[in-house]
Amino acid sequence: MNQRLTQNLDLEARRQAACPRGVGVQTRHFTASASGSEVWDVEGRRLIDFGSGIAVLATGHRHPRVVAAVQRQLDAFHHTCFQVTPYESYVALCEQLNALLPGDFAKKTALFTTGAEAVENAVKVARAATGRNAVISFSGAFHGRTLMGMALTGKVAPYKLGFGAMPADVWHVPFPAPTLGVSVDDSIAALEKLFKADVDPRRVAAIFIEPVQGEGGFYIAPTALLRHLRALCDAHGILLVADEVQTGFGRTGRLFAMEHHGVAADLVTTAKSLAGGFPLSALTGRAELMDAAQPGGLGGTYAGNPLSVAAALEVLRVIEDEGLVARAAKLGERLVTRLESLRADVPSIAEVRALGAMVAVEFHDAATGAPDAARVARIQQGALERGLLLLTCGVHANVIRFLPALTIGDALLDEGLDALEAAIRAS
Repeated sequence: MNQRLTQNLDLEARRQAACPRGVGVQTRHFTASASGSEVWDVEGRRLIDFGSGIAVLATGHRHPRVVAAVQRQLDAFHHTCFQVTPYESYVALCEQLNALLPGDFAKKTALFTTGAEAVENAVKVARAATGRNAVISFSGAFHGRTLMGMALTGKVAPYKLGFGAMPADVWHVPFPAPTLGVSVDDSIAALEKLFKADVDPRRVAAIFIEPVQGEGGFYIAPTALLRHLRALCDAHGILLVADEVQTGFGRTGRLFAMEHHGVAADLVTTAKSLAGGFPLSALTGRAELMDAAQPGGLGGTYAGNPLSVAAALEVLRVIEDEGLVARAAKLGERLVTRLESLRADVPSIAEVRALGAMVAVEFHDAATGAPDAARVARIQQGALERGLLLLTCGVHANVIRFLPALTIGDALLDEGLDALEAAIRAS
């Protein structure tokens, strides 16, 4: 075999020998380079990227303006720790996030490194501000792989398997999902039952919700539920926390998904596309809540790294200058149109759902109506063989989710959709 054509296999053997199996890897294509919405592996194989590093690259791989901004920062300094010798760019980004996040009230922002870290600190702030301990989240939710993140996450496999007891006083209620047989009324009734049977609402610090569930299957939180949660939180002194780690920065056709509902959360976590691929997250919330923690209670050695902050400031400019929020809405329309045309003669497509460019297609067995994870796995593999990188999700692993860069061109999008259609029809 040609030596070049064994590079992926050789690297895979090295990976298995050097890295733990708990770090799951989806493909055996080792990246050599990437640009825009395309990735090339070490053997020169090109992949159209519909995953964007799991919703991280709204501005695409190596956007030239983001690369230039990071290079300028690197030429100045790349780390001091903000808590030792601060820098203006951190403050500027916090000011921008305070202004951009929904809510007609004074806000403050703290920067961190990962989405899970932002979630952990949201719990800390909620408990410090309310003096309460309990927190509530939803079935199917994903809030990270740290211990508290796992506790809030509403999916056992693979995130909680083998890790023992989760932190206490974390409660779950069903998330509305028509294909799973859960309605808004079911979710509201479950909350009422929880408050009657298990936890006094006066002990609850916060309710966490994703406006669109990521790992859970791209189920979209109905406006009726979010408005009910807002009223419920106000009635009981509970904080509403919106996890916009995956939905934020234009993905849903608004800068933030909560804008679709006219509901402002008390605290909002963001990450992923915030810094165009550089590690950065943020917790933004009501100023008086964010001030509840004592000095030194928030932060981190690498939190708000200056290279990541420089990238984030440029990402926000690119989103505005290139009209990527409106572009997301257009991309979503093109995706849905193509998927609905397939649905007409592919009986196993149970539902197509979308909020902006956050689009999913769910597959059930046409004969039994049961979730069809096996077919989704075949489609994913067939797409990969045709040069298309897809991500899946869902509590039954029967959902394909679409997360292309918002900068992707129409021709490349259509090429990817052609590969998808071929893979679906061959599955």
